[in-house]
Amino acid sequence: MNCIYFFLRVSGSHVNAVSLFCLPLITLPDLTPLLETLLLYQGGAPKEILSSEFLEAVNDAFLKKKISLPESAVFSLWLRHLPSLEKATLHLLDQLVSIQLNSLEEVACVIKDSLLPQAASHPAIFRIVNEIFKNVLLETGGTPEVLTIIQVFTELFLRSHQNETKQHKFPLKAYFPYHHQPLVTALLRHPFELPTTHWSQHLKHVSDMLRALVEGTNTSSLADLFEIWFLVARFGEWLDIAAEQLLKAPVEPDALLWLLAFYYCPQNENQQRTQTMVEAQAVYNRLMMLFSCTVLSIKDLEAAVHTVTNIEQCHTQHLITHLLTNFLLFSSGGHMIAQEFIYHITEATDTSKEVCSLLIRTAYRINHNGEENQRTVKLLNELLQKLTLKV
Repeated sequence: MNCIYFFLRVSGSHVNAVSLFCLPLITLPDLTPLLETLLLYQGGAPKEILSSEFLEAVNDAFLKKKISLPESAVFSLWLRHLPSLEKATLHLLDQLVSIQLNSLEEVACVIKDSLLPQAASHPAIFRIVNEIFKNVLLETGGTPEVLTIIQVFTELFLRSHQNETKQHKFPLKAYFPYHHQPLVTALLRHPFELPTTHWSQHLKHVSDMLRALVEGTNTSSLADLFEIWFLVARFGEWLDIAAEQLLKAPVEPDALLWLLAFYYCPQNENQQRTQTMVEAQAVYNRLMMLFSCTVLSIKDLEAAVHTVTNIEQCHTQHLITHLLTNFLLFSSGGHMIAQEFIYHITEATDTSKEVCSLLIRTAYRINHNGEENQRTVKLLNELLQKLTLKV
């Protein structure tokens, strides 16, 4: 309290001097109350009062866990010094990409510990983190690991937003202001807010809206298309459920296949997405003919594998690998040949990381839902143990 009264009586230049004085002392535990007071101090000046060296040093110490600060002080730091926010976001991505993570629970724990999803409840922080994610995604070519990190971050952000009090809560439109709001609203629905029997209908609704947007005249540039794709990609759980519903539920496949085709092939130059749809539909039809077979052999699926390994378009390859992996997890006879077949398909198409990410996401969803049979859970764990050794 004495710190606060002190700052009420001093000029901005004196506050700046105090921040510089703190530089060599930042990691001392006794200094934490002063650091908090400085970070929360506003003063009403048009320019930043605290020295940039001080803000950078505090951020570095926080990221290296040399100091502990209240959430409010950390959020204030990132709001008043954007380079620190950028560094914190890149630090989180580096941390997650560089370590071997075997479950989304681990990913979620690391992300939550960073405080970034909680800080993103402020729209300014959310939009900057969002831009960094987009740039990293473009630079890495959309790797499964980065996409999965973004999807988990989005889920944790939404959870944090829901926990905000009404007094401090921003409307969700503030985070996605330039997107088609009915599509945003549909994607923001958490799957388990709906009965599982309504999932297919909800996904058809999403697909229909998305198709109207993408194939309409308003989507005039690649930049527009990427923005729409990135919005959909953030909510990847719905895409995974779409692939499962195609195999597990009585659905009209066209809308759900189109949704997955757009995800894997957003640009329809030279009719690429159209071709992906045709090829995916052919494999899907073969898989559905085999889905109820209680006994399967590798030879029974070789025709579908042959299709995948001989397809030139990587978009189609990824989509079909997604369908095949779900077929092995959820079909009557797929369990018996799953390990051998997944080893074969990942060797032939170099998709170990992709399949591993898919299995980790599926295990996470099943663990949180708790409705899937134990045989599938056991198979998932066995597959992940073997695949994580290969990745």
